[in-house]
Amino acid sequence: MTEDLTRDGFLGGRVQVWQPRVGYRAATDPVFLAAACPAVPKDSVLELGCGVGVASLCLAVRVPGVDVLGVERQRAYADLARRNGLPVVDADLTRLPEDIRQRSFDHVIANPPYFVPGAGTRAEDEGREAALREQTPLRDWLAVARARLRQKGWLTLIHQAERLPDILSGLEGFGTVAVMPLSARDGRPAGRVVMRARKGGRGPFTLLPPLLIHEGTTHAGDGDDYSATARAVLRNASALPFG
Repeated sequence: MTEDLTRDGFLGGRVQVWQPRVGYRAATDPVFLAAACPAVPKDSVLELGCGVGVASLCLAVRVPGVDVLGVERQRAYADLARRNGLPVVDADLTRLPEDIRQRSFDHVIANPPYFVPGAGTRAEDEGREAALREQTPLRDWLAVARARLRQKGWLTLIHQAERLPDILSGLEGFGTVAVMPLSARDGRPAGRVVMRARKGGRGPFTLLPPLLIHEGTTHAGDGDDYSATARAVLRNASALPFG
C-alpha cells in the first residue's frame, strides 16, 4: 500500500481515521458492529480482523473506558489502525501470539470477509481482495472467538444475511443468540445481519425486527435519507436496539 490515504470521519466526526484511497475502505458495517456490542466501561474487547480500526474506535467512543485490542494480519492495515489510535497485534487470527492465547476477553467482535472463494469478481487491489474474500473459514473465526472469550462473554458479528446458516451452525458452545437483519429499505430483503451470542448462554434464540437503514422504498433526493435509528447509530454513537 502506498501512502495514498484519506482522512475520514465516523460518528459525526468524533472518530477520524486514515485509510487507503484505493483498497478496502470502511463504511457503515463496522459502525453497526460497534453499536451492537453490549460492552460496558472497563470491559475488554478483542476485534478479530480489525482493518484500520473503525469498529473498535467507534465502540471506544460509545463506551468510554472500554479496553479494546485489534488483531490484523495485513501489516499495512495494522499500521494504519495503530496510527488511528488502536492497539493492534499483527497476526493471523489462527496463529495468535502466546500472550493473547493466554488471555480471556469479555467481548469478541468481528466483521469477517463476506465472500467465499470463487464467488464474484476478484478485486484488483490485493488488500481489498484479502479483506472481502474468505481465506480463513468462517468456522475458524467462530472457534477462535469462542476460545478467546471468558465464560458468559459475548461474540458480536456482522455478516452477509446469506451466511447466517453458516454462522448458526458454527456456534457450538454459545447460546442466547440474537439476530438483527439489516435491510437497505422497506420491502427489500436483508443484505446484512448483526448477531450477538453468549458463550455458555442458555437463553432462547431471538430473531429481532429488521433495522431499515434508509427511509422510503427508493432514494428520493439529496442527502443520506437514513432512518432515525440508523442516523442515531451512525451519527450519534447510539447502541443498536437489541433489547
